[in-house]
Amino acid sequence: MNNKIEEFIAIMNESKNAVFFGGAGVSTESGVPDFRSADGLYYQKWNYPPEEILSHTFFYSKTKEFYKFYIEKLLPLNIQPNITHFKLAELEQKGILKAVITQNIDGLHQKAGSKIVYELHGSTLRNYCTKCNSFYSEEKIRQSKNTTERIPLCDKCGGLIKPDVVLYEEPLDSSIMTNAINSIRNADTLIIGGTSLSVYPASGLIDYFEGKNLILINKTPTNQDHYANLVINDSLGKVFSSL
Repeated sequence: MNNKIEEFIAIMNESKNAVFFGGAGVSTESGVPDFRSADGLYYQKWNYPPEEILSHTFFYSKTKEFYKFYIEKLLPLNIQPNITHFKLAELEQKGILKAVITQNIDGLHQKAGSKIVYELHGSTLRNYCTKCNSFYSEEKIRQSKNTTERIPLCDKCGGLIKPDVVLYEEPLDSSIMTNAINSIRNADTLIIGGTSLSVYPASGLIDYFEGKNLILINKTPTNQDHYANLVINDSLGKVFSSL
C-alpha cells in the first residue's frame, strides 16, 4: 500500500473532529463533468463560454440558452454516489467526520447518507419560482425541455423557475459560509479533496483552519500544497476505498 495512504489512514484513526472540503473531483467518479480538467466544461465548445452562461445576467437575459446548457451539462441522468461519498457518510456515522463542505451542486453527499453538508454553491435538487417562491424538484426542470417555451415556468403563477444554485455575479449564502468557517476552525483534521483550490471565495476557507492535520488529495498538484502536511496526488476513490 502507498505510504501516503497509510499515513492518511493513521491520521483518520486519531482524528476526533475531521472536516471534509470537496470540489468537482469528488463527483467526477460518478460521471458528473467537472469544469477545469482537460475534458471539462470550460474546454468544450459552446456559443458562449460556460462562465458566461452560468451567470446571473445570462440567466435573465438569455434564459432559453441558459437552460439548454444547464439541463444537458449540469443535470446528468441516473448519477449515483461513489465510494468517496459513502466513506465520508460512514466517517460521519462513526463520529469522526463532523461536516462536509462541498462546492458541488449534485446532492450526492446527502444521497450517500451524509447529514451535515454545507453546499457552498447550492443544489440542482432545489428550484424556486422567482415570483411566488414555490418549490420544484429537479424533474420539473428536466421536463421543461419538452414544453413549448423550453423554460421551466411555475404551475401556480407562471413565473420563471430558477435553480437554487449560486451563479456567477451572485454572492454565496452568508449562513452557509458562517457554518463552514466555524466547522473548519473547530476541526483537528481538514481533508481537502478533488478541488484545484482556484475558485474564490470558497477556496479561501483553508485560511480558517487552525488544527493539526491538513490533507490535500487531488490528482494534480494545487498552488496551496505547501500548506499541507500530507499531499496525495491520486484519485479520491482509490484513497477512500482504503479506509
